[in-house]
Amino acid sequence: MTEQDTRKGIALMVGTTVIFALQDALSRHLAGEYNVLMVVMIRYWFFAAFVLAVAARAPGGLRAAARSRRPLVQALRGLLLVGEICVMVLSFTLLGLVESHAVFTCYPLLVAALSGPVLRERVGWRRWTAIAIGFVGVLVILQPGRAVFAPEAAVPLVAAAMFALYGLLTRYVGREDAASVSFFWTGTVGAVAITAVGIWHWEWMTPADWGWMLVLCIGAMSAHWMLIRAYEVAEASALQPFAYLQLVWVTAVGLTLFGEVLRPEVVAGAAIVVGAGLFTLWRSRRKGAPLPARRI
Repeated sequence: MTEQDTRKGIALMVGTTVIFALQDALSRHLAGEYNVLMVVMIRYWFFAAFVLAVAARAPGGLRAAARSRRPLVQALRGLLLVGEICVMVLSFTLLGLVESHAVFTCYPLLVAALSGPVLRERVGWRRWTAIAIGFVGVLVILQPGRAVFAPEAAVPLVAAAMFALYGLLTRYVGREDAASVSFFWTGTVGAVAITAVGIWHWEWMTPADWGWMLVLCIGAMSAHWMLIRAYEVAEASALQPFAYLQLVWVTAVGLTLFGEVLRPEVVAGAAIVVGAGLFTLWRSRRKGAPLPARRI
């Protein structure tokens, strides 16, 4: 891997985080006006179309992409991810972008904590210490005695837990299935599942919001193409730390477009969580363990 390849991969990852942040802003706007399940359903239709197009052009076509040695686990992965996205978009409408993402950034810590009992991976005392410190950061954000007991405060934590389990199952199936197979199952199973539920919550959108929905879907496909390209030209360990930039962009969008307030405890807590997460990623890299998965 050349230095130029790494720089290109980092640039693609940074661009991806910008698009994902704008995508979350559009999701918050649309979910504030229409049913969350419907918004995620339409988004998944475009995502599934993108997945099918990628699979059709790959060697072996759709048949090769669908051939899994762990179909039940792959299906569970797809259900977990679409469920996590619904929960996270709901969190945007309840807590806002800034606080939702500040809490959600704890997911690498959950991956590290659960990798032992789920995958039988060894987690040393250094990573356990980082995990504990990271969750102190989460408590700083949520403020024990006040917001932590509010039901909406638990929503992004539930989303983080669901995504952590999705990431662990991605590692598990990755031992036998290619990444292209997992990608195919993620898009198709998620689309079928959310359609079965979301179609009953259909609402007609205004022409302007249909336009925003189109922008959201095109942006999502563009971001995934950039993400795929980033991992093709650079090592995942070099790219993963830059994924945290999404928190920066989301904060900027939340403050400027939605008038959200950046509380000092959110800044302090998020800094603790990100610092602990970066340490666990560094330790995972040294131990040779796979890095956390990415959201769509």
